[in-house]
This record gives sequence, C-alpha cells and structure tokens, in this order.
Amino acid sequence: QVQLVESGGGSVRTGGSLRLSCAASGGSLSSYYVGWFRQAPGKEREFVAGINWAGNTDNYAVAVKGRFFISRDISKDTVYLQMNSLEPADTAVYYCNAAASYAQVGVSEYWGQGTQVTVSS
Repeated sequence: QVQLVESGGGSVRTGGSLRLSCAASGGSLSSYYVGWFRQAPGKEREFVAGINWAGNTDNYAVAVKGRFFISRDISKDTVYLQMNSLEPADTAVYYCNAAASYAQVGVSEYWGQGTQVTVSS
C-alpha cells in the first residue's frame, strides 16, 4: 500500500512561486495516475492537476491552467506541482492522490497528509 508525503508548501506574496512535491513512502508511484487537489477553509476539496504514470498526459483545472505545471521524475519517484503567479485564491491545503487512472483520481484511498500554501496580497 503506497503512502504519500507532500512537501514544499509555504507562505508567499501574490505573484510568487512555489513547487510542491509528492513522494511515495512504503511503495512506488510509478504505476499510478497522480493528482493534486486543494481544499480552502469552508470549501470542498477540488482537483487542481494530474499526470499519468508515463508523465506524457496531464490535466488541469481551469483556474490554474497556464500558471501551474505538473511533472514527474520517474528516477526520483516524485511528482511535482510548480505553481507560478500565485494569487490569494490559491491559498489552501494541497494534497496529492494516487489512483489507477484519471477516472479514479480523488476517489482513491491513497492521500497524503497535505501541505499548506498561503498567498498574501
């Protein structure tokens, strides 16, 4: 059973950048579709971006397309979320999720503990 560990969150000003990492502990991400989700206070968790096991297909929420970029380093068994041009609306706890496919991302039981991203104006 794969366990996920997120890192890279922090506090930045509007327009800043952060790179989040999602790594596996006790297993491997190599065969999974990995998605990033976020949950702001008082809101439901929402899909942000996802990438397939080969790293050649990605998906983005409309709100982040063109600002966020997802990638995976197979040699490091890690998935990254590069977040640029951050806005206060991006403030949330960010989670990664590993699933068998895009259709199952967010439904899979494999979640990390989350990492806080705070963007101030």
